[in-house]
Amino acid sequence: MTEHPTSHEGRQPLAARQQERTRPRQQDAAAAAAAAAIPSPAAAPNPGPGSAAVAEAQAATRREGDRLRFVGAATRRIARGIDLDEIVLGLCRASVPTFSDAILVYLRDPLPVGDERPVSPFVLRLRRSDRLRHTDEEGGEAGPESERLRPLLTDPTADLMPAAELCEVRAGGALAEVLRGVRPVFGDSAAARAALPELLGAGRPVPTGHRAILAPLRGRRRVIGAAVFVRSTERAPFEASDLLVAAQLATHTALGIDKAVLYGREAYIADELQRTMLPDSLPQPTGVRLASRYLPAAETARVGGDWYDAIPLPGSRVALVVGDVMGHSMTSAAIMGQLRTTAQTLAQLDLPPQEVLHHLDEQAQRLGSDRMATCLYAVYDPVAHRITIANAGHPPPVLLHLGGRAEVLRVPPGAPIGVGGVDFEAVELDAPAGATLLLYTDGLVESRLRDVWTGIEQLRERLAATAQLTGPDHSPPLEALCDDVLDMLGPGDRDDDIALLAARFDGIAPSDVAYWYLEPEDAAPGRARRLARRALARWDLEEMSDEVELLVSEVVTNAVRYAERPVSLRLLRTDILRCEVGDDSPQLPRQRRARETDEGGRGLFLVNRLARRWGATRLSTGKVVWFEMATRS
Repeated sequence: MTEHPTSHEGRQPLAARQQERTRPRQQDAAAAAAAAAIPSPAAAPNPGPGSAAVAEAQAATRREGDRLRFVGAATRRIARGIDLDEIVLGLCRASVPTFSDAILVYLRDPLPVGDERPVSPFVLRLRRSDRLRHTDEEGGEAGPESERLRPLLTDPTADLMPAAELCEVRAGGALAEVLRGVRPVFGDSAAARAALPELLGAGRPVPTGHRAILAPLRGRRRVIGAAVFVRSTERAPFEASDLLVAAQLATHTALGIDKAVLYGREAYIADELQRTMLPDSLPQPTGVRLASRYLPAAETARVGGDWYDAIPLPGSRVALVVGDVMGHSMTSAAIMGQLRTTAQTLAQLDLPPQEVLHHLDEQAQRLGSDRMATCLYAVYDPVAHRITIANAGHPPPVLLHLGGRAEVLRVPPGAPIGVGGVDFEAVELDAPAGATLLLYTDGLVESRLRDVWTGIEQLRERLAATAQLTGPDHSPPLEALCDDVLDMLGPGDRDDDIALLAARFDGIAPSDVAYWYLEPEDAAPGRARRLARRALARWDLEEMSDEVELLVSEVVTNAVRYAERPVSLRLLRTDILRCEVGDDSPQLPRQRRARETDEGGRGLFLVNRLARRWGATRLSTGKVVWFEMATRS
């Protein structure tokens, strides 16, 4: 016999689907054999009135036992479902053909969630329809045993299509009254005779007699649908006790649907919460290229607290962050968002990596005594070609060199964030041009099938093997490298969510950097203009001299006005021209509209109009004002 495939079955191997189909049939065959073994009163010998009464009582007891066993098996099958489709499928497979020859399941559209008020009008949508098939598993005709079940009664199940159909429940109508009553009713009852045409559609045949049961599906607070059980004319009609069976099936299904809808909404909210707290896109800082990936955990534990970030810093540096909040819940995702926001704020203060982790540790302790996370914080300087790394209990990063050699960086492991009372240590390492730094969470390297250090070694070998494919003089593309790293995951390696951040170090050549210190005096702006002009001439950018000199003069003038120590001036040439002016005053400049009588206040207005981008960052020693201009060479 062939069943209609569903989207859920499409995700299972063929052998698993056949086994799933075969198991209920074996149970049904056993139940049918047991039922067939019970002699009917007409066929059994009748030695006396007492013996007939005893035989009838025994047969009734056996039938009641079979019914109880069926209800137990059916409710267990329904309860196995996690999502909505699995629960409805469980009801259909448990009912057909053991209890009925066909079933229709209607659910409210849309389904209300929790305590929310249902939308109007009250609409039911045909979610699924199953009926007894007459072909075997290979698609051929079935044998004689199935042939006797071929003539189903003339009713809507005879030509059911898998396409959904809608039914609007009229207030005060017959269908609304049956649904309000909650209890299942036979198809030939007065209420069902009026309700079934409204449910199945006008002009469609309606089952008669005790061969149909209309069972409302009521969740915890309201009716969420209806189920129609139908038997063929070749089978005994439903009995009064079958109403209790239908009620049990309907109740367990409705409660399961309620839980599935609520779980689906919570999982969706947590997933969206987590994704909105991750970066929508990565910045494009000077001297480094970035790529990232995020994979949720398995379906049963997909909400986690993994995050990554890339934060531009003054001096064309960039902070690279990856972290993992322990646990899988909405709480973990919320804590992740708070720690990520705290890390961004601390990064803007330009604190050393170990100090950032120290403040994150304090913040985690303020959130609660059991709020723990691992984190790795690194700062890359493209001018110095150096990277400073501090670690808080996180797996060490892997550095892939240009020649194809991959090494696990030796960084102090540190204690996780939230432990409290520990010091974090930072190390400074070379970051050669062309090398790739890979930061990741433990979900990439640890699972039930392997420990973390085995996974790290496999990751190192995978990176080295990937680099060999591109040759010793070229680095593999970042996006392809991230995809290749994730391909190392096996089917049993998705116990945890995964965050991955890859950084390709391009660096900035010393010949593309010009750096000076200026005394905070009135002559400083003029000297800054001359120095900028010489640097632009050396870089063949003389056509930009007028605009650059004007903006440099304005920014340096503003810095000299408040500075007490020498002012720094730095120009960097990459695909853009970047100018940075630093001083020891923490007060950030703000653009304002100057009045016609004001002698000043127009400097930042000019910077805003002529520069492609500009900004100001407060440091622990003062501030840096920067602007960028597109080169014309």
